[in-house]
Amino acid sequence: MRNGRSARGFGYVGLLIVVALTAAGTAAVLGAGVQQQRRDGEATLLAIGAEFRRALVSYAAATPLGQPDAPRELAELLRDPRYPGVRRHLRRIYVDPLTGRPEWGLLRTPAGRIAGIHSLSRAAPLRQQGFPVGMEAFAAASRYDEWVFAPAAPPLGR
Repeated sequence: MRNGRSARGFGYVGLLIVVALTAAGTAAVLGAGVQQQRRDGEATLLAIGAEFRRALVSYAAATPLGQPDAPRELAELLRDPRYPGVRRHLRRIYVDPLTGRPEWGLLRTPAGRIAGIHSLSRAAPLRQQGFPVGMEAFAAASRYDEWVFAPAAPPLGR
């Protein structure tokens, strides 16, 4: 009878080891998935930021004489109020891939015009190098909200 109990005890210990290893493996897979999701979010943020930057450059380039060369609100990039017809510099206001909301931080000029946009996420970026041309300064950023997308990128720390 003693041999049967010890065999059952070893069976329970073996089962506990299998469950612990399965849990550890699952945690590692989920952690890698979260990291990949953040990397994808960063790549999407860089692409969206480049679109906003192009829209701000387009808005400035299309400025009629005597008109402001930067929008007061992001909606002015969707339909430029300086022209009687429909003139678009941006197709839509994108959702911030890091916060999941369509709200963006706005860097404004002293006149209250939009000089650049940034994410409202205060998380630390995973990416520290290998940024596209014109975004190399992002390597020094300690938070996503320091990634400012502007025609002429302002220094970090705004």
